[in-house]
Amino acid sequence: MLITPAASADTEAISAIYNHYVATSHATFELKPIDPDEMGRRVIDTVSQGYPFLVCHDQDQVLGYAYGRPFRPRPGYRHAVEVAVYVHPDHQGKGIGKRLYDQLLPTLFTNGAHSLIATIALPNEASVRMHENFGFVKSGHFREVGRKFDRWIDVGYWQFLHHKD
Repeated sequence: MLITPAASADTEAISAIYNHYVATSHATFELKPIDPDEMGRRVIDTVSQGYPFLVCHDQDQVLGYAYGRPFRPRPGYRHAVEVAVYVHPDHQGKGIGKRLYDQLLPTLFTNGAHSLIATIALPNEASVRMHENFGFVKSGHFREVGRKFDRWIDVGYWQFLHHKD
């Protein structure tokens, strides 16, 4: 397996992974699938703001992706980064998310992040477990803030603070 920055050739596979979650889960509150062109715009937007967008490949297949993006747009939030990871449904539980975060998180800290924030629609035990294994701690819980599949969904925030020695 190889982890690289996302390339334009990856956007079709990235959007297919994302669209699986759009259609089948509350991991995203997006309600309609997005096409590869829109995903390409999102990747370019992320990278143009100075944030990494990484892809895990096994030969020619994209197994997952992860990225950081600004937590909020105001300049005072510039050291807070929201992180996300999505894994191909056929490859969940194989350590792909961990491999992506093993590379993503240190890069974010090197680039000046102090606080990493994961927004997790609940319940999502696998995501909670992975983030907590990296040292994220639950820092907030909002009840019934999302609506998908005709039901209200809670959202939790997990945070990791970078303390330099």
